[in-house]
Amino acid sequence: MHKQLPKEFYPLMQELQAVDFVLVELTLYLDTHPNDQEAIQQFNQYAQVRQQLRHQVEQIYGPLQQYGNSYSGYPWNWNDGPWPWQI
Repeated sequence: MHKQLPKEFYPLMQELQAVDFVLVELTLYLDTHPNDQEAIQQFNQYAQVRQQLRHQVEQIYGPLQQYGNSYSGYPWNWNDGPWPWQI
């Protein structure tokens, strides 16, 4: 059983997942077009948006990434669900 999250959580996670999708696609494109300055600018803009969204989600709902990529609250809150793959 995992804890019930407020309805405001889900639009934030959907936005974060959409930004992640854009970043993956831009990464794949840039792997084959490394000199496309416009794509690099788009990638950097979306990376910044992702960082802001991640920070916003984590401030309210707890960490999203392990191994030092996200801070833990007190008490240790990695065992609080749902985890991103459970949504």
